[in-house]
Amino acid sequence: MAYEETTETGYGDRLKNALGGIVTGFIMFIIGTVLLFWNEGNYVKTKKSLEEAEGVTVSVSDVSTVDPALNGKLIHASAFADTQDVLTDELFGVSEKAIAVSRKVEYYQNVEHSSTKTKDKIGGGQEKVTTYTYETAWNSKPINSSEFKDPAYKATNFVLATVEDKKVQAQNVTFGAYKLPPFIISSIRGDVPADAKLTNQELSAWESQITKKMAELGLKKEGQMVHVAGNVVYFGKSTSTPSIGDVRVTLTKILPADISIVAKVVGSTFEKFIASNKKEVSSVAMGTVSADTMFAREQSANSTMTWILRLVGIVLVIGGLKSMFGILPALFKVLPFLGNIVGAGVALVCGVVGFAWSLIIISIAWLFYRPLIAVPMLVIAVAGIWYLKQRGKQGKEVQAAN
Repeated sequence: MAYEETTETGYGDRLKNALGGIVTGFIMFIIGTVLLFWNEGNYVKTKKSLEEAEGVTVSVSDVSTVDPALNGKLIHASAFADTQDVLTDELFGVSEKAIAVSRKVEYYQNVEHSSTKTKDKIGGGQEKVTTYTYETAWNSKPINSSEFKDPAYKATNFVLATVEDKKVQAQNVTFGAYKLPPFIISSIRGDVPADAKLTNQELSAWESQITKKMAELGLKKEGQMVHVAGNVVYFGKSTSTPSIGDVRVTLTKILPADISIVAKVVGSTFEKFIASNKKEVSSVAMGTVSADTMFAREQSANSTMTWILRLVGIVLVIGGLKSMFGILPALFKVLPFLGNIVGAGVALVCGVVGFAWSLIIISIAWLFYRPLIAVPMLVIAVAGIWYLKQRGKQGKEVQAAN
């Protein structure tokens, strides 16, 4: 059942909040502007560094011996990434010859969700109704329920055990006759289950720990509380019907595998290639993948991230403007319908101006890096501002005619 909380905000407090929003909005506007400019430059620099790297990359078909002639060169190669390192997770008896061993811990907890609806009142006040709902779900960390709003759920969360996430990575991974550096090793993927192997003594120790914890919580232990099934260790009464406080540990490993790399040869190992614009270039792909495909993927990833950051920057700019001019609709909230009209107008204007400003900043950035693309973008931005001004003039003419 949902729990509701109602709060009242007076007209004066709303104006104070709106005034405070001017500073917040200005900061958002500046951050968004800087982000947009930096993002365009970063895109071009990354693109050029990848093009430069692709142009000097040497494809090597055999890395079974260290070739001194390749020292200092950027190469593309495919080979088997192998290791003799034995990685362990002592808590759960894992001992594997692997590139990495990981432990993921989840806690079954009550989770609080909230949604808020506001209602403007005549005189400038505001009524805010916040609805809190609850669900039980697996979470990566214990949730503090002492601050839950609904008394029925307050302080209901606890955990039977606290275990940290962990990842152990091999230090010695070979690539033919070469040794892979940590930055390449950490990029190798392909998690598969790593079975937990707890001795009877270790199981008893865990059972004793859980029993002690339950006694501290005032809970009665019923049956076995530690269950091991393959790569999952479960602390709780039943794995099929989880209860608040249960803990689930999942163990995985990354086995030796075929990989493809683009990296600079340094003796018998590798480092990242540094382009003339100081951008670092390296790439790792699972399996046998051509250099063309790897560079195409990197260019695609660069483009995707640029568009994401563009959207973030535009949202920050528009949101910042709306916050800066939020005082205008707040002033007219004495009559809610009038405040809504002003608010809609402010939102529209801020949206158009913010979008146009974003295009201008992007265009200015492109003027530094790609002038041929910047000019059309500036034309579009100026056209948007001109359109806005024309709408404003038409509105004034209509008011004057009336």
